[in-house]
Amino acid sequence: MKHLPFSLIIFTLFISPLEHISAQDWAELKHFEKANQSVGAAKPNEQRIILMGNSITIGWLQIHPEFFKGKPYINRGISGQTTPQMLLRFRSDVVALQPTIVVILAGTNDIAGNTGPTTLERIMDNIRSMTEIAQANNIKVILCSVLPAFDYPWKPGMKPHIKIPALNAKIAAYAREKEVYYLDYFTALEDGNKGMKTAYASDGVHPTLEGYKVMESLLEKAIATLTTNKKE
Repeated sequence: MKHLPFSLIIFTLFISPLEHISAQDWAELKHFEKANQSVGAAKPNEQRIILMGNSITIGWLQIHPEFFKGKPYINRGISGQTTPQMLLRFRSDVVALQPTIVVILAGTNDIAGNTGPTTLERIMDNIRSMTEIAQANNIKVILCSVLPAFDYPWKPGMKPHIKIPALNAKIAAYAREKEVYYLDYFTALEDGNKGMKTAYASDGVHPTLEGYKVMESLLEKAIATLTTNKKE
């Protein structure tokens, strides 16, 4: 039997199993584990809709919970997440819940470098993969533009005012190619200088109540289009 190095023994003693598991849950698969179990199977003709995203998505539920009441909307946003993290949890937080539609709003945290350096093409690869998984499971997809941001308060100098419009052009082109609904939040929220209007985002990134209200009208139009089988 091999003897462990003394340093490894000490390291193991001071890290509980729970802390070890948490450190390995990079995509936060456990974040919605209990909530997903409580959702249960979709009812016939339920038209369940899942919003997949980051802090902008979960912030919607926190700032304007009334919008979600009485509707078959399930919010699966996790603050700070990037597209590779969303892709890893896509089956458990989207496919397993049997939605009719998934609304994917993602990419700004990738540009901010939250999980390390990346490229617009790699972001698109993850968005493509989520779309393909959804379509393979008969889930309709709404691909959202990334919201405008001139700069990130927590990480200045990443040039989102240049990268976000470029990423949105790629998302829109992919949506056209795959005949997927493209939901253009950017145009409605932009201030004319590739940033967000101050009335819509006090920090330049995360929507205010007024910003979410603009998004709500656009989202409901998109959902109505898909659920009535109309084409844009």
